[in-house]
Amino acid sequence: MFGNLIFLCTAGFFAAFVDSIAGGGGIISVPAYLLAGVPPHLSLGTNKFSSSCASFTSSVKFAKSGKVDFDILKILGPFTLVGAVLGVNTVLSISASYTNTIVLVLLLFVGIYSLFSKTTGLKDNFEGLTNKSKFSGILLAFSMGFYDGFFGPGVGSFLIFGLIKIFKFDFVRAGGNGKVLNFISNIASLLMFALRGQIDYKLGIPVAIFMILGAKFGTKVALDKGAKLMKPIFVTMALAVAVKMLYGIIK
Repeated sequence: MFGNLIFLCTAGFFAAFVDSIAGGGGIISVPAYLLAGVPPHLSLGTNKFSSSCASFTSSVKFAKSGKVDFDILKILGPFTLVGAVLGVNTVLSISASYTNTIVLVLLLFVGIYSLFSKTTGLKDNFEGLTNKSKFSGILLAFSMGFYDGFFGPGVGSFLIFGLIKIFKFDFVRAGGNGKVLNFISNIASLLMFALRGQIDYKLGIPVAIFMILGAKFGTKVALDKGAKLMKPIFVTMALAVAVKMLYGIIK
């Protein structure tokens, strides 16, 4: 048990560090819970608890740096909230025997997507809101909220990429806004998992402490250097954990 806790805290720190820079920390933390023997539904709920603490820490740091657009988030936030609630209700209605397979398939998809996606947000070209960008942003917020509630890993990467494409943000600004949207969906999902009794607080609280530390360190790196330096590490870890999880299931 103690060995599992050390493993989970270490994975949580690195997951929060990576997530604060480029998103996708759940690719590390969710499989870590599964590899530690935590059942699928309980893994998702406990990870949501610890990752919510990390996303709040990162959101505050991004906001203080001026990399968060609250006028845009007032429009997108409610749709993220509704999507997340629907996503959690969907995943909790699926038998645990199927959840593990779904988690693995989505994990591989997100890892491969991250490998081949290109970071285009090197310059901030945001010129204001348009009806088209509002509509596209709402679709992104709702779909990513649902995805985060249903599964979660990789949602930060998808949000960053989507915000860059829709609003023409640079990577850091997209990361700041994406992190706040991620926090909104995390809280909505967390409440739903808590009401269903799908959180192991004995594991979640110590992992959350290490994820807060990872988020602080990662956000500092993101603000100082951006995510370009960390992408190779992120992709390597994402695919390595997916392969390890697949090996465990086959074995």
